[in-house]
Amino acid sequence: MGKLAAYKYFSFLLLIATFVVVGFTFFGLFGGNYSPAGNTAKAMLVYVLPLLIIADFILLIFWLVRRRWHWAAFPFVTILCCIPYIGTLYQIRTTDESADKKSGLKVATYNVARFNRETSGFMAMDILAQMKRQKVDVFCMQEYNDVSGSKNNSDSYKDYFPYMAMGRNDMVIYSRHPIVGEKTIDFEGTNNSAMWADIDVNGQQIRVVNVHLQTTGINRTLHKAAKQQLQGTDIQGSRLLNAIYGNYTMGMMVRAGQANTIRNELMKNQDGERSLIICGDFNDVPYSYVYKTMLGDLIDGFKECGSGWMHTFRGGKPVRIDYIFHDESLKGLSYYREDLSYSDHYPVFMKLEY
Repeated sequence: MGKLAAYKYFSFLLLIATFVVVGFTFFGLFGGNYSPAGNTAKAMLVYVLPLLIIADFILLIFWLVRRRWHWAAFPFVTILCCIPYIGTLYQIRTTDESADKKSGLKVATYNVARFNRETSGFMAMDILAQMKRQKVDVFCMQEYNDVSGSKNNSDSYKDYFPYMAMGRNDMVIYSRHPIVGEKTIDFEGTNNSAMWADIDVNGQQIRVVNVHLQTTGINRTLHKAAKQQLQGTDIQGSRLLNAIYGNYTMGMMVRAGQANTIRNELMKNQDGERSLIICGDFNDVPYSYVYKTMLGDLIDGFKECGSGWMHTFRGGKPVRIDYIFHDESLKGLSYYREDLSYSDHYPVFMKLEY
């Protein structure tokens, strides 16, 4: 009798856990609809969505094994609702090997982390060699540094990319096609920025937007805490957690404001006479407020023609924070990343048909 009571109690706890996990999963799916300002808890649930979905799978298996079909229906329906989100991280399709043979525009985005401040110029030149090998037409860089060794990258790159638009501080767009217009989009109170360049591709104008949004600040906080500990300072866990939480929520709100600035700028200047591509380092995950604001009515290139598991950050957290979006006047042919180790990001490539 005692075993039966314990068994029923355990099942009751898992039933409660099922409703809690299902509820949090749905809040995470729709949390990106809310600005982090004033809705921090809802907005933050999107960052743990992968863990919540895994929990839904475990609960589904448990109820199926128990043959409690009515309880299994809750995590099952929840997982079905998560399929569009899962599609931003993983796609079941084979890579189109013939994409590079088709005519179109090859775009790449890469946060190069200032080439790790390497002084010989080797990294910058090897990245250029990679762009040549991938037959890239438009190359957007964030955290760019023009000085590389004894010469400027802009001089080294111009043989392959004869056109260049320089944004504020660390933003640049290189192109093999003529750049007929450009603009820098400043974000007040931060070193981050965005820019766009209108590129004439065989008589068709395409506006390419290069974006670098506010970072999370967590790594910087952990680095400072570790440095203080080495100096003998006692770092209490609660203080560190408060600092991490404060940096993260502040970064969320700053990025949300920057995403709104970019969206307003594009709506103001997009007249329908040119195609649109947005790419860069958003420092935010799929389904977040930033992702949904930047995406708008555009198409996520990875969901359209990517394959396998997509993550773009190398620095310990396998998350997708670098993107290429485009409007309906363009069609994606291929989308992939290359495992280059020159930065804490991976470069992302997309071939588009126009």
